[in-house]
Amino acid sequence: MKIAVVGAHLQGLPLHGQLIERNAALVLKTRTRPIYRFFALPGATPPKPGLLRTSGPQSTGIEVEVYEVDAVGFASFVDLIPPPLTIGTLELETGELVKGFLVEAYATENAADITHTGGWRAYLASLT
Repeated sequence: MKIAVVGAHLQGLPLHGQLIERNAALVLKTRTRPIYRFFALPGATPPKPGLLRTSGPQSTGIEVEVYEVDAVGFASFVDLIPPPLTIGTLELETGELVKGFLVEAYATENAADITHTGGWRAYLASLT
């Protein structure tokens, strides 16, 4: 099974080990189609973003890493995901549909919109 990650699970970031523990293999680095807004979620530890699908085009796609993991690993990984994050279907810039991280809309009400950064790494870099 494939799963796309957009934040703290990216290579080198704090939660990446959860993928490694499940023998997930990186298969693709790409972007989403430009139909998502991207938010820095307040109060998340470690800091996490939220990806929200919109009804219209945004300025840029968002950086993602796509991993392949077996069904048991996928299930145990999804079980770790705290609200307001969730797993849904993401559209990649290639047109491929994969499961990946999304956020419930209510969580974006007081969150900073960071769509313009194009990804979590770029957003983190902008903080320094």
